[in-house]
Amino acid sequence: MSVTKKPTVETAPLFGKENYQWMIIGAVVIALGMFLMSGGKSPDPKVFDYKVVYSTTRVTIAPILVIAGLLIEIYAIFKKSKV
Repeated sequence: MSVTKKPTVETAPLFGKENYQWMIIGAVVIALGMFLMSGGKSPDPKVFDYKVVYSTTRVTIAPILVIAGLLIEIYAIFKKSKV
């Protein structure tokens, strides 16, 4: 009985360097959005401050950054690598 080797096929990597760079950028933008959404602490925890909880940064800017980061991630995944 002889053992035959199967020929190895070289495959290109799934993502290129540029794809990974875009993925890192997207992850940083998402992390920044999450950080801004968490906000700061209240000076007095017993008092509800409407302006701090529902600030423009927490309610508008942070979700836009998270969505932008997700769109960057989608772009990074679907971008054709040059390799």
